[in-house]
Amino acid sequence: MKEFILGLEGLNCASCASKIEKLTKEIDGVDDATLDFVSKKLKIHVVEENKSKGIIDEIKYIIKRLEPDVKVVEENSNLQPNHQHNHGNINKNDIFKIIISGILFIMPWIFKLEGVPKLTIYLMAYILVGFEIIIRAIRNLLAGQPFDENFLMTVATIGAFAIGEYPEGVAVMLFYQVGEFFQGLAVNHSRRSISSLVDIRPDYANLEKNEEIVVVNPKDVQLGDYIVIKPGEKVPLDGIVVEGKSSVDTSNITGESVPRTINSGDMVLSGFVNNEGLLKVEVKKKFQDSTVSKILNLVENASSKKAPTENFITKFAKYYTPVVVFTALAIGLIPPLLLGYDISDWAYRAFVFLVISCPCALVISIPLGFFGGIGGASKAGVLIKGGNYLEGLNEVDTIVFDKTGTITKGTFKVTEVDSYNGATTDEIIELAALGESYSNHPIGKSIIEAYGKEIDKTKITNYKEIAGKGIQSEIEGKKVLIGNKKLFEDNNIEIEEKESIGTIVYVAKNDIQVGAIVVSDELKENVIKDIENIKSEGIRETIMLSGDKEETARKVADLVGIDKVYGDLLPQDKVNIFEEILKEAKGKVAFVGDGVNDAPVLARADIGIAMGGLGSDAAIEASDIVIMTDEIGKVATGIKIAKNTKKIVMQNIVFALGIKLIVLILGAFGVATMWEAVFADVGVSIIAILNSIRALKYD
Repeated sequence: MKEFILGLEGLNCASCASKIEKLTKEIDGVDDATLDFVSKKLKIHVVEENKSKGIIDEIKYIIKRLEPDVKVVEENSNLQPNHQHNHGNINKNDIFKIIISGILFIMPWIFKLEGVPKLTIYLMAYILVGFEIIIRAIRNLLAGQPFDENFLMTVATIGAFAIGEYPEGVAVMLFYQVGEFFQGLAVNHSRRSISSLVDIRPDYANLEKNEEIVVVNPKDVQLGDYIVIKPGEKVPLDGIVVEGKSSVDTSNITGESVPRTINSGDMVLSGFVNNEGLLKVEVKKKFQDSTVSKILNLVENASSKKAPTENFITKFAKYYTPVVVFTALAIGLIPPLLLGYDISDWAYRAFVFLVISCPCALVISIPLGFFGGIGGASKAGVLIKGGNYLEGLNEVDTIVFDKTGTITKGTFKVTEVDSYNGATTDEIIELAALGESYSNHPIGKSIIEAYGKEIDKTKITNYKEIAGKGIQSEIEGKKVLIGNKKLFEDNNIEIEEKESIGTIVYVAKNDIQVGAIVVSDELKENVIKDIENIKSEGIRETIMLSGDKEETARKVADLVGIDKVYGDLLPQDKVNIFEEILKEAKGKVAFVGDGVNDAPVLARADIGIAMGGLGSDAAIEASDIVIMTDEIGKVATGIKIAKNTKKIVMQNIVFALGIKLIVLILGAFGVATMWEAVFADVGVSIIAILNSIRALKYD
């Protein structure tokens, strides 16, 4: 399987985009194809790579046939869409045609022309403003794609001339073109607004080379190179600060407005903006692996995972236009032929139907709305991988949280040491530190840190980790167990249990408990308020899963306001418990974890949300939504954005279909004219597109 990406420069017609996507999918050898109308990119998955050239040639032929002015650009060409075309900006010649046509349109009224002179002037005005649309209609008809706005407008306006309604025939085409102009402005404004939200790509890097600074493309910088970031510049690549001190604006990546202080030894990510001092940074990731590249890739690819509403509108539009066209045909023919009514009157009503039958308002505004929501979320530090996940957040009624690294900071510290059976606290810490010396677990590291001395690993033999329970080893010939209650139960060792909000690590020597160590993990700042905010967004139940013992986990849950808790869980237990939660939930279930240890549950969840995604490859890979900071409050932000986007999308659907339905009914009864029909087409489209822009705002 091979993926190719083609940029379609000048593609500004949503209806044409839908046809290109549909016809591309039907090509033999194409597994799937997605055309993003916002970014103007066509992504094609080809089954056999050796057939790709022929497939791309066929795609170019399809595009040339439907949209001859669209230029197909290979990915990475850096060409920007600037072609003026249908649904886009109109060039000076087109504006000139509209003006001249408008002057010709009013001349018969001014000079009170009648007969052949009147018809001649109106024909000149009509041909001048409508010639291109007529040619497109004929070409699409010959290509077997008749149901588009070009064909419908051509039939309706020529029909108006046929029944003697010359002024309306010209007026409809004229105001249709004017409407298209303003619609194009609205579309391009929306595109620019979305692009500006995620315009975080650095343009250059100051590479230190032979004690000189050379300005290069960030793609040309290698691992281990040193770059210099001056005040006011974007950090072009992820790396470690080796010299300098400054404050950086992280809002491009995290959505946080408060500057962060950076010192030597700190990590900086591409997309940060240096506010003050000069920074020298050692590059740790190539450009294609940098944070900026991953964010842009996620946002740009988000449109390939369409929301259910988008898929519905695509299918709806496929049937809506033919149904309205055939209804128009029935209105124009049946009453005159079967009932003897005036054919001119009923033909006019049919032409009103034709003008209104293009679903442009929905086809354009719905994708713009979802893409705007995704763009707004990314600006807030919430990366959503697709419109389906953005819409899915509206249906979440249960959120399951991992404890460590999500509710708590995941930074452990020894806060209490108890000793029994003649042992001292120093001996307990030493035994535990020796026992944990091979462990990478944060709790083990905190014990080693508390010991604070160099560890002699020659004292340790027969080291064995017991998953989810602890460690067994021999230290200077004595059997030592370090772990939780389950480990001691398995070895039939009685323990004196402790109650604490922290994690309890029990220590035994020669099958006798000699101590207990309390390792505490701090709650994240504002987590109590954050949980309240999440619940206020309509979440029915909050649940926490933890490997800590039940009592400890319950105390944390009670403290932060989580409804239900499961403790004493091994990694496989979390998946089993989560399966049960999925069965019992009424709506969708989201899981919030760190994206590394919780990957199986993140993948199983209806919506997986990874915390601490700042530079974490595993988090980005495993989840559907990535919180670019460790703040759990961003979950509520994501839900708010999802609800706002859904509201805007539904407003557009109800408004567009409502107006069209009203005008269709009025047209059928002979009340609505073509003027109202034009408004119901291009006028409604403009309003819906402008409304979609509101999805960009996340406050």
